[in-house]
Amino acid sequence: MENIEKRIDELNRECSALKEKLDKLNSEAMKWAEKRNAIHERIKKLRIEDGELKGKRDAINEKVRELKGLRDTARNVRKEKRVKILRLREELRALAKNKPPRSMHEIQEKIESLEWKIQTTPLAFKEEKALIDQVRPLEAQLLVYKQMQKLRDAIFKSQQESETLEAEAKLYHEKLSELAEQSQAFHEMRIKALNQIRPIKLDADVAHQKYVWTKEQAQDLRQKYVELSHQIESLEQKLRQAEEEKRAERQTELLKELEDRAKEKLKRGEKLTLEEFKILTEKGIL
Repeated sequence: MENIEKRIDELNRECSALKEKLDKLNSEAMKWAEKRNAIHERIKKLRIEDGELKGKRDAINEKVRELKGLRDTARNVRKEKRVKILRLREELRALAKNKPPRSMHEIQEKIESLEWKIQTTPLAFKEEKALIDQVRPLEAQLLVYKQMQKLRDAIFKSQQESETLEAEAKLYHEKLSELAEQSQAFHEMRIKALNQIRPIKLDADVAHQKYVWTKEQAQDLRQKYVELSHQIESLEQKLRQAEEEKRAERQTELLKELEDRAKEKLKRGEKLTLEEFKILTEKGIL
């Protein structure tokens, strides 16, 4: 029995040492888990930041594509205007070759003078016809000037439209350059965020591996702790059983002593106690 008690004490000390190591391992595992989770949370935030940056960059790139379309359209339309201006100038040069010797103002005055004379002077038919015949070539000459003026006006309008388109194309290009810089900035910020993720992801993996290793070590200790606890329980049960057997044996000895004493008193005719009387009655002696 003494050996059992000694063994129980030894096992309890061993269990206590295991429990201390197990608590340390669990504490260490918790620290690794907290570190891993903190890194994962940081990675999560960086991925959210990356997603937001990607969204902003994509929105800018979409605007860039839209502005490129507007710029290219303005440039193409401006080219068409330039071609039109060249054609109109060519037509103007062709008309200029047939330009009357007299100025437009002189021709207009001459036509007005003849028309006034036709309207206000009584003329014979031949005289009136002669004046009308003078007006017709003058009107043809005036038409050349009007066509030239029309071409000049069309050239001027096309030039203004071309300049407006050039200004628009320049404005679109400047805006494109500005947006391209913003897109590049967001891209670089994304690269920075992703570059931060890679090394800390490795840290998270290391922390997780250490967490798993620590938990495995703790599991081994826990298994050993449970086995020792079962041994202690088994020994304590044996110890209790031995103590109960010893108590029962001692009780039997006490009852035998009491019985012998009662028999002696009965022989001597002495008065029995209630307990002595009860024992002898149970034995069938009385």
